[in-house]
Amino acid sequence: MTDEANKHDVDAEASEQWELVNTPLGEKWSGRTRYAAAMFFYKRGELSAETLEVYRICARLDSTDPLPIIRDRGVGQDWLKRMSFE
Repeated sequence: MTDEANKHDVDAEASEQWELVNTPLGEKWSGRTRYAAAMFFYKRGELSAETLEVYRICARLDSTDPLPIIRDRGVGQDWLKRMSFE
């Protein structure tokens, strides 16, 4: 596989995971979907362990937005900016 093709695959995966981490609240299994996508960004070093923990806690709570909890805990400020949540 060429470097260019590999880069395209990585970019496509990141785009898909970005959509998943932004799954609308309240949809069935949406909390778990957001958590799985957050794990992707954690493994890439783009999300802190403390921020991932909030997604884990919210995984079974499909209607609970993890972003206010992240803000209230004072963790993941870079992530909140990336998510346009301030």
